[in-house]
Amino acid sequence: MKTDIILSGVGGQGILSIAAVIGEAALKEGLYMKQAEVHGMSQRGGDVQSNLRLSDKPVASDLIALGQADLIISLEPMESLRYLPFLKKEGWIVTNSRPFVNIPDYPDMEKIEAELNKLPHTIVLDVEAVAKEAGSLRAANIVLLGAAAPFINIELSKIEEGIRRIFGRKGEEVVETNLKALKAGYDLARSKSIGG
Repeated sequence: MKTDIILSGVGGQGILSIAAVIGEAALKEGLYMKQAEVHGMSQRGGDVQSNLRLSDKPVASDLIALGQADLIISLEPMESLRYLPFLKKEGWIVTNSRPFVNIPDYPDMEKIEAELNKLPHTIVLDVEAVAKEAGSLRAANIVLLGAAAPFINIELSKIEEGIRRIFGRKGEEVVETNLKALKAGYDLARSKSIGG
């Protein structure tokens, strides 16, 4: 088993939390893991990207080669396309549909949607809307993690344990909200990937 994941988005959107939860889940699953440091501007609004490699055998490199990513998880639609050269032909993109317009010449959303629609395996959802429904806009990143969960090759229960460990110190209400957000994203992705 090997899963290579690129996490992308914009500073402040919660990429590190997604990586931390997956990391906890991978450890519970008994997997080896390597994560490249987050590249990009650490301030809010700068583009951020990280490589996360999971395997049942030791992982030599922490970087994913071109054309080798199984999954791109992106909190920002343009950022999902930026890393497309790294995606395998049969790989999945799971991305937020709502743009974070942080540059003056941000591409037209119709063009971004057209590019995403050309790809064979995509899940595109408005994670903010789903998170709000689940109880907290702040859980948008966890909705996205839930939507990506079917493609990570880790049991959902292990990802739930990861959420309990990462968010436990913030209190039971925060944990429950994030678990609800995870499940909402997971259910949406399952219905879209099976139905679409």
